[in-house]
Amino acid sequence: MIKSSTNRTTAVCRVALLTALASASLSAQITTLTFEGLGNLEPVLNFYNGGLGGSGSGPGVNYGVSFSPDALAIIDSDAPGGTGNFGGEPSPSTVLFFLASSAVMNYPTGFDTGFSFYYSSVFNPVSVSVYDGINKTGNLLATIPLAVTSSDGGDPSGSFSPFFPVGVSFSGTARSVDFGGAANQVGFDNITFGSAVPTGVVPEPSTYAALVAVAAIGGHQWYRRRKAA
Repeated sequence: MIKSSTNRTTAVCRVALLTALASASLSAQITTLTFEGLGNLEPVLNFYNGGLGGSGSGPGVNYGVSFSPDALAIIDSDAPGGTGNFGGEPSPSTVLFFLASSAVMNYPTGFDTGFSFYYSSVFNPVSVSVYDGINKTGNLLATIPLAVTSSDGGDPSGSFSPFFPVGVSFSGTARSVDFGGAANQVGFDNITFGSAVPTGVVPEPSTYAALVAVAAIGGHQWYRRRKAA
């Protein structure tokens, strides 16, 4: 009886350890989309999903991530072939924007822990929402309100500059993100899954404090909605 019980306990411990390791592995998977390799004004589409962008670019790394047709890449006007009115992007010279009221990103296999990115929106406040179903369905896991950003004139030119890091932590598994805002009035770069802090240039302490504050607001709104539900 003692041996049988010990074996059972050992088996349970092994299962618990494997479960913990698998969970840690999922949480540790940090993926970043920089949009480099896409053409100017090219729909991203399946560039990160084993396919091509709307103009035939790619494929990029297959992360299993796809975008709605409204999500476009644009290259900084300071770079060859670019027409983008922006600067200070964390990974030169391509960013994401859209010409509709929003754009949706789907990640069917899901990601956890956090979501983050850099953005510039010098005229209008915008927001980003994270859902646990594809095509912005299911439960709303987090909403990130994005304030109007300042402009420094670019590098050497571009009104939408610089880009600011923002992120949020959440519980559950996210499978889609809705980028909302005024058409042609916001740019995103270094979209990062699995972390509330985007990859790229390490922000200054004051900027990081602002990032944490925005993340806290998004998390609090999610908690209030969940409590009300």
